[in-house]
Amino acid sequence: MRRRLPVLFFPVLFAIVVFLFLRSGGMVPASDEKGTPPAGSSSEPAKTAGEPKSLPTVVTAPVEVAPMSRKLELTGSVVPATTARMASPGEGPVENCRVREGDMVRLGETLLRIGRNRAADAQFLAARESLKEQEEELKRVEQLVKSGAIPGAQMDTARAKFQNARAQFEKARESSEDYSVKAPWDGIVSRVLVKDGDYVAPRTPLVEIFDPRSLVVRFTVPEVNATEIRKDMQVNVQLDAYPGRAYQARVGRAFPELDTRMRTRMVEAVPVEKVDLIPGMFARIEVILAAVPDALVVPSGAVLVTQKGEQIVFSVVDGKAQRRKVETGIEERGRIQILKGVLAGERIIVAGHEKLKDGMDIQVDRGNGQ
Repeated sequence: MRRRLPVLFFPVLFAIVVFLFLRSGGMVPASDEKGTPPAGSSSEPAKTAGEPKSLPTVVTAPVEVAPMSRKLELTGSVVPATTARMASPGEGPVENCRVREGDMVRLGETLLRIGRNRAADAQFLAARESLKEQEEELKRVEQLVKSGAIPGAQMDTARAKFQNARAQFEKARESSEDYSVKAPWDGIVSRVLVKDGDYVAPRTPLVEIFDPRSLVVRFTVPEVNATEIRKDMQVNVQLDAYPGRAYQARVGRAFPELDTRMRTRMVEAVPVEKVDLIPGMFARIEVILAAVPDALVVPSGAVLVTQKGEQIVFSVVDGKAQRRKVETGIEERGRIQILKGVLAGERIIVAGHEKLKDGMDIQVDRGNGQ
């Protein structure tokens, strides 16, 4: 039993020593029971040294040729340019008022009369008789002078009396007509301000009429645009009474002075095409201040303003952003005219250009621009 112990002891000891030697010698990578990699190692794959950086993605649009116009949108009303407010120098009660609102009247038609006109009528009749007498006397004197029965000086006296009688007749006729209110031209009665029996003082407004041929669209222009208005400028008019329809008109008159209180200029537009207008209609006006039939156009978002106040755009040239200084013109409905700096057909960056620099590499979003 004692002789076997040395034989078993040495092989076991040898195996233990070999195991410890191999473990401490680094021939087997050290790891914990959970498979943790040794210090200094990484589970992520290493990046390749020459891998390129991501490029800014932009959206482009072509420079197009399209008509552009600078417009001024305003509101106004339909009004008659020719109106009359009828009155009488006579005093008295209203008699025989023959018209109502909306009636058509003709030149010289009697609208109403003012009572207490008998004195004026009597003076008119007396002046007419006096004129007739002086006319006959003038003819008699002319015959006597021709025959030599009386001197020629009496001819001058007779002619002077006739002229005076005619002047008195005209004055009496005007006084008589003052009590009769008549239409000064063909028109439509817009307002009747009195009725039969009303007692009116001299020059009291009685009836208003307007000329339907003089209807215009009247509107006001702000002072900042007042000097741009010219006669015969194109105007587009939309009337609420005719929804969905637009009518062409032209500037017929621009008033020479500004309203000092509102700082606006009065303008009248005359419809070019036939349309049934009524005074008081509400109108929406679009004045064409400037029009360019073949403008170079880009989306408004393509134009940037630098800190120095310069306007720039970025074009795409060989995969790089090229900065362009531009001059702009008319802007409307999300588009802007380029006066200088680009050519038709060029592709301009319209999105993703806020942080671009001249010559920077870019990639174009093929879903939105080419």
